[in-house]
Amino acid sequence: MKIDNSLPLEYGTEENSLKILGFWIFLGAEIMLFATLFATYFTLVNRTGSGPTGAEIFQITPVLFETILLLTSSFTVGLGIHAMRIGRQKAMIAFFSLTLLLGLAFLGVEIFEFYTYVHEGAGIQTSAFTSILLTTLGTHGAHVTLGFFWGLFIILQVKKRGLTPQTTNKAFIFSLYWHFLDVVWIFIFSFIYLKGMM
Repeated sequence: MKIDNSLPLEYGTEENSLKILGFWIFLGAEIMLFATLFATYFTLVNRTGSGPTGAEIFQITPVLFETILLLTSSFTVGLGIHAMRIGRQKAMIAFFSLTLLLGLAFLGVEIFEFYTYVHEGAGIQTSAFTSILLTTLGTHGAHVTLGFFWGLFIILQVKKRGLTPQTTNKAFIFSLYWHFLDVVWIFIFSFIYLKGMM
């Protein structure tokens, strides 16, 4: 395996570059998944039946807290990649660990939010609106949960094997995934929550 030292380690081999390209293609499919969920949401947003509307159940405080947690985690994963690129393994692991803790806190707030919605009469079977709302939020939350475990396994691999072309490639691809989840959250925050509160 020939390593090109003029490139960052995660791009250092042709195989690594192809894996990153392949992941970008995978993210294209993920974009289509979330685009479908958003299109369905916009179609069903006013179909509340006898259930509550977004304006009746959305609360700005937990949503802002979730947003701050997720955006901060995007910053810390970026710091982790920077530390990785300059060969600072301990700093990289620390930033990735902080990223995952922020992700866990986000999930905790989201679970509390779901609990609140159900107690306010906004269950998944209440109306078309609550069904697509909870499906969209739940799909994003499931992706964050997957990301948490993926990031955990990367931390364990880096601890065991160090910063190699393979581990840095995996860590970089994970960071792309995590940033993607943050971008999706910006759309959820803007077009579901803020628009729904108006």
